[in-house]
Amino acid sequence: MSLLPRFIQIHTLHNYPAALLNRDDAGLAKRLPYGDAIRTRISSQCLKRHWRMADDRFALSNLNVPMAIRSRGFAEKVQEDLVATGVGADIAQAIAGALREALAKSPSALLKKKPAKTKKAKGTKDEATIEVDESADDAADAAAGDPTQGQAILLGVKEFEHLKQIARQVATSVTDVGKARTTLLEALVAQEKNLKAMALNCGLESALFGRMVTSDVLASRDASVYVAHAFTVHEAQVENDYFTVVDDLKREAGEQSSAGIFDTELASGLYYGYVVIDVPQLIANLEGENVSSAKGGDWAKLKAEQRELAGRVVQHLMHLIATVSPGAKRGSTAPFEWAKLMLVEAGDWQPRSLAGAFQNALVQDGQAAIRQTAVQRLGTELGQIDAAYGAPLARRFLSVDEASLPGAERLPLAALAEWARSAIVNAQA
Repeated sequence: MSLLPRFIQIHTLHNYPAALLNRDDAGLAKRLPYGDAIRTRISSQCLKRHWRMADDRFALSNLNVPMAIRSRGFAEKVQEDLVATGVGADIAQAIAGALREALAKSPSALLKKKPAKTKKAKGTKDEATIEVDESADDAADAAAGDPTQGQAILLGVKEFEHLKQIARQVATSVTDVGKARTTLLEALVAQEKNLKAMALNCGLESALFGRMVTSDVLASRDASVYVAHAFTVHEAQVENDYFTVVDDLKREAGEQSSAGIFDTELASGLYYGYVVIDVPQLIANLEGENVSSAKGGDWAKLKAEQRELAGRVVQHLMHLIATVSPGAKRGSTAPFEWAKLMLVEAGDWQPRSLAGAFQNALVQDGQAAIRQTAVQRLGTELGQIDAAYGAPLARRFLSVDEASLPGAERLPLAALAEWARSAIVNAQA
C-alpha cells in the first residue's frame, strides 16, 4: 500500500472510422487547430454526457447513489405537481414562479427587495400617484415566462424532491396568491442548511463534473473530474457523405423513386483523450469532507469506508472512459469503439497532459502503423518528461497492441480499474 494519490490521470487512444462523433452548430464535425494541422475533436461536454448516460454494467446509476437531472423546466414540474395534488392553479403558478426566481438568484436577496414604491402615474397633470409592487412584477414575469428560455441547471434527485416537498407545504399554508411568493422564499431560506446538509444532495454527476450556481439555496460543487477535448493525433480526415432516400411507393408506381438527396460530413481518426481525477476533491464531494483542510497524504487517514465509494466511482469511470463511445448518426455509422490504449498514472504531482506528443501531426508513411507510431510518440514524450522532472508517478496501462511504456506495467481493463480503485481504498496513512 502507499499514500493516497492526489491525482489519477488517464490517457487514451480511440479509433473511429467514418463517424460523426460530435457536431458543431452547422452540423459539421468539430475541429481543433493544433500544432501544424487542423484536427477533428470531441468536446469534453459530449464525452461527459455519454459517460453520464451510459446504461451498462458499469453505469454510474448502478453505483446506487443519488443521481441528478439537468433541465430548464423544474419550476413547471413543481407547478404540475401542485395542481395534481389539488392546489389552485393561481397559487401553484405563483409558487412555481417564485421557485424559478430562487433557482437563479439568492432567495434572501429577493426577500430584501422593497415590496412597493410610490410612482407618479403617467399621463396625469396632478400629483396623483399609483402603487407599484416591483417584487410582484418580478414574480409575475417569472411565472409567465417561457419555460424553454433560460439556462438549464443541474439538480440532484434528492434536492429536487425536497424542493417539491417545500412547495407542497407552502401551498397548504397559504390562501392568498399575493403571499405565496414571499412564503416560499422564506421557506427556502429556512431550509437552506437542510438542503445543503443532505449527502450527495446535488447528485453524483455534480460530485464528478461540478456545478456552479448563483442561488443560496443550492450548493456549488467544484469538479473532481477534469476532461480535455479529445482530438485526432493526425490531420483531420473528413469527407462529405452523399446519399439519397428511396420512396418505395413511387418506385412501385413506376415513378422516380428518390424522396430526397442529402449529404453529411463524416470523419475518421485516432483520438487522444485525457482525463484527470482530483481524488481528495472527489472524496470531499461524495462524503461532505472539507477539501481545503487536506494536506498531502492526510486524506489517507480517512476510514476505508469513507474512501470506498470514491474507489468504486473511479473503477466505474475507468470502464466507461475505455468502452463508451460518443457519436451522432449511430444508426448509419455504428460508432462504437473500445480504447486501443489506456495509460493510468497516480501520484501527488500536478497533472500534465501528454498532448505535446502529437503537436506535430502524425503522417501515414507506409513504414509503421499510425496506431503503433502514436503509442511510440506517447512513450517518447513520457521518457523525455521523466528525464526532465523525474518519474514520481505510479503507472499501469492497457494496450491492444504489443507495447511498452516507461515505468508502466501492462494490465487488462478489469485489473487496471481495480488497481485505481485499490489505490484509493487501500491507501495507508
